[in-house]
Amino acid sequence: MQALLDRTASELRQRNYSKRTLTSYLSALRAYFVHKGENLERSDEENIRDFLLKKQQAGSSSQTINVYLNAIKFFYREIMRVPHAIGVKFAKTSKRLPVVLSKREIERLLAALTNEKHRLLLALSYGAGLRVSEAVNLRVGDVDIHELVIHIKQSKGRRDRMTVVPETLSRGIEKLAAGKEMNEHLFQSERGGLLRLRSGQALTARAAQKIFEKALSVSGIQKDATFHSLRHSFATHLLENGTDVRYVQELLGHQNIRTTQIYTHVTNPILKRIRSPLGFIGVQTSVAPAESGNGV
Repeated sequence: MQALLDRTASELRQRNYSKRTLTSYLSALRAYFVHKGENLERSDEENIRDFLLKKQQAGSSSQTINVYLNAIKFFYREIMRVPHAIGVKFAKTSKRLPVVLSKREIERLLAALTNEKHRLLLALSYGAGLRVSEAVNLRVGDVDIHELVIHIKQSKGRRDRMTVVPETLSRGIEKLAAGKEMNEHLFQSERGGLLRLRSGQALTARAAQKIFEKALSVSGIQKDATFHSLRHSFATHLLENGTDVRYVQELLGHQNIRTTQIYTHVTNPILKRIRSPLGFIGVQTSVAPAESGNGV
């Protein structure tokens, strides 16, 4: 088993797959190999279906099941060179709208932080539409204060892109970058800071997420938001301000515009102007306590 996992890891690295994909694929394959038990080199569609069904029954999401399937297909196609395609279909994924914070909630979130660097981290992530990995990996030389742009290098899908720097954050960025080399991380951990990492180390993604979670809690915002909600909010607010969806696609680095168009369902101005029919009729909307025995 380990020899096959090592061969798969080597192939993934050679093809420049991300570290995250490598980790998830190897984890998925290890689980599948344990399930199959023997003849790992031979593909067996019934066995694959049985494995995925058990994962589904155990509560795995459609997205997770598709990661398992992608990993298995990669192994048999690229490592074992199985000549026939695996006919197992992908699991149908749910289409949930992203959790978006309103502009007022963004203000409350940032106001909840007293640490200037933490506030700048969240403000820049929202104002530039950054993923958490992009924010913590940002280097001083990636930010052009004079042109108000950020060069995001080798992010998701190993693609570069350019995005905007909010002018209101330029002085804060200059202050944070002062004394650092161009190749140093802009956001570094602090001695005795959030995760008590050694001073000078890059801030970790988990540390950034904890900063967001603390701000969300202190602000009292009752939404199931995550750090990624800052990026969702960036896209939604740009569309609300009239920015063309194709420009938003470029700023987010989406390869397919359909990925960006999900935000048009969140910010549809026509839907927001529609009034519920309840407002057209004289219905008493105040709710009084129901009398005993008369509840509906």
